[in-house]
Parts: sequence; C-alpha cells; structure tokens
Amino acid sequence: MKSNKTKGINTVCTHEGELEDKQFKGAVSPLYMSTSYQFDDVDVKRYPRYYNTPNQEALCKKLAALEHAEAALIFGSGMAAVSTALITFLQAGDHVVLQQTIYGGTYHFAVSQFERFGISYSFTTGWEVEDFEKEIQPNTKVLYLETPSNPLLTITDVKGVANLAKKKGILSMIDNTFASPVNQNPIDLGVDVVIHSATKYMGGHSDICAGVVAASQEHMDKVWQTGICFGGSLSDYTVWLLERSIKTMVLRVRAQNENAMKMAEYLYQSEDVDNVYYPGLPSHPGHDVAKKQMKGFGGMLSFELNASIDTSLFFKQLELIKPSMSLAGIESTMLSPTKTSHALMSAEDRAKQGIKDSLIRFSLGIEETEDLIADIEQAIAKVKAMSVTA
Repeated sequence: MKSNKTKGINTVCTHEGELEDKQFKGAVSPLYMSTSYQFDDVDVKRYPRYYNTPNQEALCKKLAALEHAEAALIFGSGMAAVSTALITFLQAGDHVVLQQTIYGGTYHFAVSQFERFGISYSFTTGWEVEDFEKEIQPNTKVLYLETPSNPLLTITDVKGVANLAKKKGILSMIDNTFASPVNQNPIDLGVDVVIHSATKYMGGHSDICAGVVAASQEHMDKVWQTGICFGGSLSDYTVWLLERSIKTMVLRVRAQNENAMKMAEYLYQSEDVDNVYYPGLPSHPGHDVAKKQMKGFGGMLSFELNASIDTSLFFKQLELIKPSMSLAGIESTMLSPTKTSHALMSAEDRAKQGIKDSLIRFSLGIEETEDLIADIEQAIAKVKAMSVTA
C-alpha cells in the first residue's frame, strides 16, 4: 500500500480515515453519536472531550494524512485550534514572534490574552524572513506565520522561516487556512505545527465550525494534554459532516483556484478598481515565492474599489455574490475586513497592516466567472448612477 505522501490527494480525501460499516456495509462512515462509552475491560476509554470517539479518531487520521503529519486533532473552531496550540508551547516568561499580517482573531487573542499568562510577544514589521529574525529574543519559543495572510494575501517564505526557527531552536507554527492542504503542505517545508480553520475549505459549505492542529506525534501529545483541559472538542455529528465534506475538498478548491485567478485578472484590468491582492498575479510582490511553495494560488483575493465608488453601497447592490461573513464556501462571498474579521483591531493597527476601510475580501465559490463579473459590473453601475442623481 502506498504511503499517504505518495497516494493521490483525492484518494486521501475520499478514503483515508474512513470508518467501516461492518453491520450493513454502507458506503459512508457510520455515525456514533454516543457521549458515554464503557470504561471497564476496554482498550480505550472513550470520551468526546478526549478526542477519541470513533468518528473523532477516524477524522484525525484523515487530517494528519492531508498535512503529511504524524497526528492531528480536531477542535470546535479555528480559534480553539490557534489558542490551544499557542498555549501548549508557551508559558509564563516566554516570548512569541507573530507575523504582522494575520487573522484578526489571532491578533486579538495575542494582545488581549498573552499578558495575563505572562507571555510577551512581538509583531514583525513585515513578512520577510529577516523581519522574523529581527524580533527574536533570548526567550523566544515560537515563530508564528500565516501565508497567504488574511485579508491582504501577503506571502511569507515558509521554508525560510522554518529554517530560521530550526537554526535558533524555536518552534515554527503556521495558519494554513487560506491555502488549504490542497495548495500548500507546510510540514514538507519544515514547519513544526500546522493550524487550520476547518470551517473554511475543509468544511467548504458554510455549515461547519471547526479547527485543526497537525504535527508530529510528540508535539500532538502535548497539544492533546492542553486540549483536554480547555475542552474545545467537536461534536460527533459535526465531525461526521466534516469528514463527508473533505471528500470533495480537492475538487472544490481547484475550481476556486481557477475562478480566483480569472477574477483577479479581471479586477486588475478594471478601471473601477485601484488595487488587487492575489498571489497568482505576476504583479503581486510574493508571486515568485508563492510559485515555489504553493501548488495553487488559492480561492481568496482582496481588492479596493476607486475612491469614487462607495464600498458600503456596492455591497448592497450585489445580487449573486453574497455580502457575508466567513469564507471558502462553494458560494462566492464578499466582506469588509474592517467590519468583520479585523473589527477587533484598532484603526491604527489596521493601518499598520495596510487594511483600508475600502478593502473588500472576495472568497470565490464555484460559479461561472462570467456571472460573477456581470454581478460586479451591475453593482458598480448602480452605485455610479446613485452618485450622479444624488
């Protein structure tokens, strides 16, 4: 039998970590809803908070295989995964370096919680390897990166940061949500711990909230010890839904990659758009690095409309694209990061990251791009007409 690294990713998504229906021979994994299992005369004492119910264990095998890791755990949300992973490897007196451009929830967790745990932190001034190196202190224990980043799609040299961490004896940790395992496998590039909001591309249908941590067995044993104390496990019904959704992840993500590339090229040529942020564009400053470390450029992009076009009014005129929070569903959505994903950051801190009030984050679904373009054009036309009649 081929190893998970040599099996095709669609095969891993479809078959790895399946539970066999031994009684009725059904084609999909059976669902075990019990929250109480026998404790005596058994090999494993199962309990949902211990991440070891049959459905939890099976899904974790699939997740580990997808990220080429030895082990993985599934959590109740992306932030449950982020916070559990960070607190596992940091304690009072430690220091962590975080990339400047990261998800707003992670940023808020750092600035609102680390101090009460006695953990110090620094944000990089950029996303290059040297930006991380400049912030390292004698007590630094973790380098935390996110690439492509939310919401500006900045690209960080994953292998470069991972090598820096190894040279300094520091743990490297990455949020791989925007890439998904379809487009990027950080463990192959030397990263120690990989995190996902499985709410996004793994779930893919805007109906699941979950998080993932994947790493070596040694590291995951430590994450498990923290996780059972924090209690951020996932219900078995949601686990079952997520296992089902992952089966089509590659098909969805590759279609979203293609749509994002087409839409980025369209927006880049549009006279109504000032800036487009997408690593697949040759104009993107991280394009060359992205080509080296990614198999696809992802289904996410951001753009800024001309100042003459009111962004709030634009959202209201969309008919097909949903102005909606979250991302990575099969339906295309747009949002304002300043009002949603990065709303907990101060205006000053958003400005440091380059997040303008006019920035629009665009999550591509699987629709025909001609229909998406038509929707954007009719919305812009309506907003322009409003400004003329006002």
